[in-house]
Amino acid sequence: MDFKVDKVLDCKGLACPMPIVKTKKTIEQMEAGQVLEMQATDKGSVADIQGWAKTTGHEYLGTETEGDVFKHYLRKAGPQAANDPSTYPQTISNALLLQKLEAREAIIVVDVRESDEYADGHIPGAKAIPYGELEGRWGELNPDQEIMVVCRTGNRSDLACRFLAEKGFSKLKNVLPGMSGWNGPVETGK
Repeated sequence: MDFKVDKVLDCKGLACPMPIVKTKKTIEQMEAGQVLEMQATDKGSVADIQGWAKTTGHEYLGTETEGDVFKHYLRKAGPQAANDPSTYPQTISNALLLQKLEAREAIIVVDVRESDEYADGHIPGAKAIPYGELEGRWGELNPDQEIMVVCRTGNRSDLACRFLAEKGFSKLKNVLPGMSGWNGPVETGK
């Protein structure tokens, strides 16, 4: 890639949401136009960093892979371009989602984690659409249905809810705290 890296941030070994949390703190300390290289081993960081950059106004320059390390490059936006994204306002707790599932309410659960995360354990019946694929697959969802969006901690699902809301979906809820705190039934496999 053809640019000078001004700062390197090591997020190797950290899982969602920590790479984004550390990236946000680091980029706040940088000057507009400077480039950050964030190194991570979490596969979910690829979609996370792109979504975060899109919602904050910082420029996503790309990702390179070296072995199991993802090197993400971001250019800090100027103050007029940077946004402080608000979170998606409609949320549901894990406990309330479990009640809805047990009552067999007509809801759809969409899991936006990576395929291997989904295979390791997901809510039975959840539709797998990794966040990085959502832009090309959102048409598989019915905007008239009540949709519960889940990820590991609520960050990717928040980005997914905001994306779907932009596409006209209004019956969305971000599941918090997500699979990291899920006590209901779990299926494994694809």
